[in-house]
Amino acid sequence: MRYWNEPIETMSRDELRSIQDTRLRRTVEKIYTNVEHYRKKMQDKGLLPGDVRGAEDLRLLPFSTKQDLRDTYPYGMFSAPLDQITRIHASSGTTGKQTVVGYTAKDIEIWAECMARCLVMAGQDKRSRVQVSYGYGLFTGGLGAHYGAERLGASTIPTSSGNTQRQIVIMRDFGSTCLCCTPSYALFIAETMEDMGIKKEELSLQAGCFGAEPWTEGMRRQIEDRLGIRAHDIYGLSEIMGPSVSQDCECKAGLHVWEDYFIPEIIDPATGEVLPDGAQGEIVFTTISKEGMPLIRYRTRDISSLTHEVCACGRTHARMGRLKGRTDDMLIIRGVNVFPSQIESVLLGFSNVSPNYRIIVEREGLLDQMTIELEINETLFADTVKGMEDAERGIRRQLDSVLGITSRVRIVEKGTIDRSMGKAVRVIDKRNLIG
Repeated sequence: MRYWNEPIETMSRDELRSIQDTRLRRTVEKIYTNVEHYRKKMQDKGLLPGDVRGAEDLRLLPFSTKQDLRDTYPYGMFSAPLDQITRIHASSGTTGKQTVVGYTAKDIEIWAECMARCLVMAGQDKRSRVQVSYGYGLFTGGLGAHYGAERLGASTIPTSSGNTQRQIVIMRDFGSTCLCCTPSYALFIAETMEDMGIKKEELSLQAGCFGAEPWTEGMRRQIEDRLGIRAHDIYGLSEIMGPSVSQDCECKAGLHVWEDYFIPEIIDPATGEVLPDGAQGEIVFTTISKEGMPLIRYRTRDISSLTHEVCACGRTHARMGRLKGRTDDMLIIRGVNVFPSQIESVLLGFSNVSPNYRIIVEREGLLDQMTIELEINETLFADTVKGMEDAERGIRRQLDSVLGITSRVRIVEKGTIDRSMGKAVRVIDKRNLIG
């Protein structure tokens, strides 16, 4: 099975635009009528629902941000009454109030539909056994993947995250064919398997759908090599739908956005100007079928790009480029913009470096200093002090060349850097903790 819903996934751009126009008009009418926050924003711009005739008028509408959800906490952005909300999810709230999202029964059906399309892109079908190792709960990852696997008709194995050795035994004994988790946890699973003496050949794994954090092609290659699978990049966020907003296919040439439900844009994060295909900027989504909490032009803070060219796989929906990071994760070191993904791409270019690393930023006097702590394989640790120093120098030279600033490199022993069962914490910024 190459497609889950071939007529939709391969329809012409004109047919897609017609669907988007109709659904956008309906969504704008809904939010204007039912969401005071949106109605006021539109009135402030002198807009009425009838002014938005289709997707070409999207630029007339105001942006939405996470702060809007916090300002209307908990239910102020809902466009359906609570007696129609069948599921509530929320963000972790680590940087402020939790952002609360409501879903109707139809929203859950659409979510499952999108996730089923993603699983088929990863080569799965009703004979598959999908192990869901995202966390279950208010985080959307676990239940999002779970409902999609059930919609596909696959056997769903809801292991959630944690208890990694048990996860591996289940994976081997139950014959799991697809793994859904964060890419950093997939690598931790691979590392734990090696410690347990379990070889990838003992597994039935074929593919994985990995997301919830930015990751690089270098990390994809490591996952594929160490687990013996095809690693697919999946994208989502709770405010829009959770995992399944987009995913890459076998061509690995960008993540297909399901445009019959979401309209993507790329904007300049500083000016809000819409950018052309191929340009890198902040990705913005408008949901056009959600009932519980539709969002108009939601600023994700994620850095990506778009192309609307038809993919070699035959799918016609727009493709996102691999995430480069987040505008709010970007580090400014001595006036230079640095993304953790840039550092990771350099580190994974060295065969003796593991994907476990940590970036520490401190202020020394009036200057910012960045130190990259990284783990390398045990063979090099058994080498001479000079060999270690040579390795540090080589890595530092490459980092300085790519980043355009000097940094420190510190090699640490295997196991020194904490492993993650969810989203990996890569950056420790101590500048705000120092007077």
